[in-house]
Amino acid sequence: METMTRPPETESTPPAPRPPRVTFPAVVAIAFLAIVALFGFLTWRAVSNAVDGVPTVADIQEAFAPQPYEDIGPVVVTAIWDLGELTTVEMVEHTYIEKGTDGGWLAWARGDSLSMLVVAEIGAGVDLTTLTPADFDVSDDGVVSLQLPHAEIHYTAMDNEATVVIDREVGLFTKGDSQLESEARQLAETILLNQAIETGILESAETNTTKVLTNFLISLGYSNVEITFSG
Repeated sequence: METMTRPPETESTPPAPRPPRVTFPAVVAIAFLAIVALFGFLTWRAVSNAVDGVPTVADIQEAFAPQPYEDIGPVVVTAIWDLGELTTVEMVEHTYIEKGTDGGWLAWARGDSLSMLVVAEIGAGVDLTTLTPADFDVSDDGVVSLQLPHAEIHYTAMDNEATVVIDREVGLFTKGDSQLESEARQLAETILLNQAIETGILESAETNTTKVLTNFLISLGYSNVEITFSG
């Protein structure tokens, strides 16, 4: 009897796996997740920057801490220059003056004299036009030290309406001195000027100048002003 033999079995190769199919819903889901992730990252960065920008207690304390004062700038000096020769005191002085030649017992013939009531306005103050930034010194706590020149007489102006010749006597044989009244006015001006100085017009001018500049500099934010006069 013939023995039937089976043909040898051959091993079959399994088919290669197919790549997964990417469907449209999957694409949409992936894109959505990517957008969400990007939005989350941008939100985190924005919040982080915002938190960094929030002032801390130290920042607030530093912002409100007193700042050191700087030297007086040219704008302030120019503003003071604009005050010019600051006249802070004006006095009205008067004097009675007699001037002329007596002529002795021949006064009736050769004498020439007059009597005048002289009134003048005298102004005094401080010349601020010479100031420079070097005349100022500012401390860290805002105190301004200022060096000023001493006060001086700015003008002496005769009041022509109030000044009158009370009496004029001219000898019978003379025409009188045409310059006598002018000389009397000049003499009276000197007398009134000295009288104003003795009364204290220069000291009053310095006191008033100190008040004016102190108020001006304090209005700019400085804490105090110390003024001295020299020269």
